[in-house]
Amino acid sequence: MRYWAVIPAAGVGSRMKADRPKQYLSLAGRTVLEQTLNIFFAHPAIHGIVVAISADDPYFAQLRLHDNKPLRVVEGGRERCHSVANALACLQQEAEPQDWVLVHDAARPCLTQAELTQLIDQLQDDPVGGILATPVRDTKKRAAADGRIAATVDRTDLWRALTPQMFRLGMLADALQQALAAEATLTDEASALEFIGQAPRLIEGSVRNIKITQPEDLALAEFYLRELTPRF
Repeated sequence: MRYWAVIPAAGVGSRMKADRPKQYLSLAGRTVLEQTLNIFFAHPAIHGIVVAISADDPYFAQLRLHDNKPLRVVEGGRERCHSVANALACLQQEAEPQDWVLVHDAARPCLTQAELTQLIDQLQDDPVGGILATPVRDTKKRAAADGRIAATVDRTDLWRALTPQMFRLGMLADALQQALAAEATLTDEASALEFIGQAPRLIEGSVRNIKITQPEDLALAEFYLRELTPRF
């Protein structure tokens, strides 16, 4: 049984309003994607990595990466779920169905080694797998069509889904195939497992594991990387 990381990195990140996809923006002396990939290169439990990039990506070949374990590069798809499916198809050529796959957002460079270890340790014997997540702590409001508050939503059982999301290769590939064939809405890997009737486990992670989506997120991520969370 081995652990593989899958990094979907084919998105364009239009909300950043930058001259390149957000995963190639500079962050603490490297690109966002370099910071993210090197988390998995550095972790001793990870056997190899598959990254999905766009067909016309001119940036990936210029990255400086720790070349200490297998790295596979595949063509990404139209949506994140298609990129992940392509990466899983690549993995199925050399990995076992019971191997674990950890799917992680390319734009989450603040994941710590401790969180990654925690996820692996707590899920390694789980029959389904699970995800890093954080409980919702802010008050939630539901909006009406006119932009006014329609209701306050009970947050007691609400969690924010993070990544990595960790599932068996065979089960995840099958779930994605079934969900895509049914044209189900998939916002993450856990939703594919939910589609086939599974209940992934929630593992509490850190609020510092942010996803870079807006320009101001870069400054916050750099703060976390440089000052708050030594990763290795």
